[in-house]
Amino acid sequence: MAISASKVKELREKTGAGMMDCKKALTETDGNMDDAVAFLRERGIAKAAKKAERVAAEGLASVKIEGDKAIIVEINAETDFVAKNENFQQAVDAIAHHLLVNEPSDVETALTQTIEGGSDTLEHYITEQIATIGEKISLRRFTIFHKTDNQAFGAYLHMGGSIGVLTLLDGTDDEDVAKDVAMHVAAIKPNYVSRDEVPAEEVDKERDILKQQALNEGKPEKIVEKMVEGRLKKFFQQVTLLDQEFVKDSDQTVEEYVKSQNASVTSFIRYEVGEGIEKNDDNFADEVMSQIKD
Repeated sequence: MAISASKVKELREKTGAGMMDCKKALTETDGNMDDAVAFLRERGIAKAAKKAERVAAEGLASVKIEGDKAIIVEINAETDFVAKNENFQQAVDAIAHHLLVNEPSDVETALTQTIEGGSDTLEHYITEQIATIGEKISLRRFTIFHKTDNQAFGAYLHMGGSIGVLTLLDGTDDEDVAKDVAMHVAAIKPNYVSRDEVPAEEVDKERDILKQQALNEGKPEKIVEKMVEGRLKKFFQQVTLLDQEFVKDSDQTVEEYVKSQNASVTSFIRYEVGEGIEKNDDNFADEVMSQIKD
């Protein structure tokens, strides 16, 4: 039977389940709302939906390389214990593979895509993992890189995936060199590859701050400009990868290191799990009790 959009909406509001799950439940139960709710509950989907309001700020960053494509992805869960869960790790790997094969434009598009070798969407697959693992799980972000034969991917995971870095180097196929750069990015956390990438507004703002600092120090205005340009060099060392002292050899910058390998840095992505997410202040006992109650 045909299922109206209003019924799907009503069931979604009742259970918090995804749109496709609600439509399937109503189809399977001939549109009966109570039976549809029971259908979702039996499959753990309604239970999983209850977790949707929780904060998922832990989890894993993962890097996957397949041929000339590579992906870095962050998938969140509620507690850091889940990162050690084999089922969660397998789910992260499966999701990363799906994204790399299908190359969706964004998370929203990815969730509507059909999982390879099945009929369910990625959103439904994640919902099933929530029901199995017992915590809210969410696909937060991902980036896909492509390379040529004259380029190399560098992958590095810190502490098993609390920080993930993917780099792309040009002029070399040496993955060890690219990994060295990835390790540096993980440790030092630059914002940009080079000075050219820093927005002019950001540089101007920093220049104004440095100028005011120099004037407040009582420096003569005629030498302030020179002082500001000198101090800007330190600013660039903080935010740009190529200007930084190489973490494995402080006698050279990252730019000098990659040049010594006849390479250059094209781009990098650094994901730190949970960065920017406001975490709950729940303690360990609260976390355990919340899982017992569910």
